Amino acid sequence: MKQYPDPTKLALPCAIALAATLAMPLAQAQTVTDTKAGVAKEPDSVVISASRSAQSRFDAAAAIDVVSVDSFTASSPLVNLSELLSSVPGVQVRERQNYAQDLQVSVRGFGTRSTFGVRGVRILVDGIPATMPDGQGQAATASLTAVTRIEVLRGPLAQLYGNAAGGVVQVFTKNPPMAKQSPVGTASFGAGADGQRQLGASLGVGNDLIGGMLDVSRYRTDGYRDHSAAERTQIEAKAVLHASSATTLTAIFNQFDQPKAQDPLGLTHADFLQNPRQVTPGALFFDTRKNISQQQAGLLLEHQLSERDSVNARVYGGQRELTQYLALSGSALNSAGGVVDLDRDYGGIGLNWTHKTRVNALPLSWVVGVETDHLHELRRGFVNNAGVAGALRRNEDDRAKDTDFFAQLDWSFAPQWRFTAGARTSRVRLEVDDHYITAASPNDSGSVEYHNTSPVAGLVWRATDDVNLYANLGKGFETPTLAESAYRSGGTGPNLSLLPSTSVQAELGAKIKSGRHTLDLALFDARSKNEIVPSSVLNGRSIFQNVDRVERRGTEVSWQAKWDQANKWSTRLAYTWLDASFQKSFANAQNVTIAAGNRLPGAPEHSLFSELQYQVNDAISTGLEFKAESKVYVNDINSDVAAGYGLFNARASYAFHLGSVKMLVYGRVDNLLDKQYAGSVIVNDGNSRYFEAAPGRRWFVGLRAAM
Repeated sequence: MKQYPDPTKLALPCAIALAATLAMPLAQAQTVTDTKAGVAKEPDSVVISASRSAQSRFDAAAAIDVVSVDSFTASSPLVNLSELLSSVPGVQVRERQNYAQDLQVSVRGFGTRSTFGVRGVRILVDGIPATMPDGQGQAATASLTAVTRIEVLRGPLAQLYGNAAGGVVQVFTKNPPMAKQSPVGTASFGAGADGQRQLGASLGVGNDLIGGMLDVSRYRTDGYRDHSAAERTQIEAKAVLHASSATTLTAIFNQFDQPKAQDPLGLTHADFLQNPRQVTPGALFFDTRKNISQQQAGLLLEHQLSERDSVNARVYGGQRELTQYLALSGSALNSAGGVVDLDRDYGGIGLNWTHKTRVNALPLSWVVGVETDHLHELRRGFVNNAGVAGALRRNEDDRAKDTDFFAQLDWSFAPQWRFTAGARTSRVRLEVDDHYITAASPNDSGSVEYHNTSPVAGLVWRATDDVNLYANLGKGFETPTLAESAYRSGGTGPNLSLLPSTSVQAELGAKIKSGRHTLDLALFDARSKNEIVPSSVLNGRSIFQNVDRVERRGTEVSWQAKWDQANKWSTRLAYTWLDASFQKSFANAQNVTIAAGNRLPGAPEHSLFSELQYQVNDAISTGLEFKAESKVYVNDINSDVAAGYGLFNARASYAFHLGSVKMLVYGRVDNLLDKQYAGSVIVNDGNSRYFEAAPGRRWFVGLRAAM
């Protein structure tokens, strides 16, 4: 592959200059949405994440974006969230080319430390948490072929969603056809580089009373890197019952089955430069891999008590089985083993009541609610005998439970002013019951309980019909997860001495509509105490510690425009400046001092996404994307970096009919210039294997049919 100098020295300024040149004066009012592209931000759409009741995105007192998804016209395979959220500022979704470790998702620098799963960001699917009560979440379990829109809430108001809500990503799946609509069905097939294969089908039926939707998708890949093959099957089912004009009942079932996901591990800097596709030898010797099976069901109730009052309730439960082979034997008598085996049961209930009224002819609404969630998992560890599970080394029952009460007020106290305030009180309990007790591994049972109250306040000034200015201030917290508490330095059992991280966040923003253009601006500052950071990561096993005084501040800019009367030409741009750093010196587990002023690893200072789309006619759509990030430090001491990069991606689609069947052929090429770069990093890896290589030039083509 070709190698280039750091492109952020040239590509990032050039792209910003290009965007500035394109940004001609704002004129002629028009809503900026794009449905034919398949994936588009909708500046004026209705959202619920900011206040838990429907309101215009433009009027919401927070930085919130909506990504509309049309699974038929989208010019991508719809496998990972990274395909959909690039155009949202402040959000990083890193597709690691490693399905054994899931995506890395961060919002304004919260979540960058995660070496597995999603941390610091709350994920919900149709109102049901995909984040467990301890704060650990999974992004891959939402079937994107069944998704219709995604809301991303950033800033202080996200704290009202509870533990680990540095941001909120809420996914909404398709509703089935109702009334007298005919049954709808789709089928899809796709193939791409590195042995990618995608198959999917959906069917929806319904009448005035009840409707049902079933979506099934399957994806497999040989992997860009050696020893990184994976396959998964996802099922999403939804039934909606209109029991009366005031009552709607929704039943949801989903299944995620990933029987194969090889783990190539990270690479050292030298190995990454020498051959980014290679695998760490230990990954082959220990056959590092993960398999997952998860089933979940939920029931949602919406009931209108009166013209002014409504209630929403949810109940859900699920099971998750996971086996992971790490790159170590774990044969020592005081080891937890080199094979992790988890069997988890989880569930929860939630209820909220919304009241709407008017004071002096101006609207006032409030919502109060309670949520409680729990999980119980059997965690076992076995010796890894070169890829075969051996003797038992760990056996314990882990439990986590949260109980939260929340309230939020939204009051228009003057024609151009609106006040938002809320609070959430949380109790989170973690418990370990150790059943593996020997002379070398004493009883490590224990429990810990965390309490927190998160207040939030915000103000919106509607300066004109097309300009909203807002400000927010709030407090939040984040507990250690069971996985982060699983190991302690120099000990055999869990680390229950970890403290929860607390933060104070402030935000100033502006939303502007003028003519064919929309512009969003946000300034933010977040200061954390007892930040939970990786102290060491060795062979897939992570040990965490608390660090005081971490600051994240930055700027977000989002701009969209249509350029002609026929809406053929459109552009989008999302830029983030993030200054995330340690403000106080500390020592890690190796007694190495991390100096105040060091940047938070995994968090790029500059991120840019821009897109130019041309809709040739009703049948043909084309697009060119540019994505750039500045360098990223890989560890707390800032001794090494993953270089910045700039990428071009291209896509095209063609729609036509075969009789009564709608057809779509699409294709895309990512990384057109075949750039070698690290798509993600493993923060603080103890073997200096920080780098996870992203693919070079890569293609994918697909065919969809709908009727």
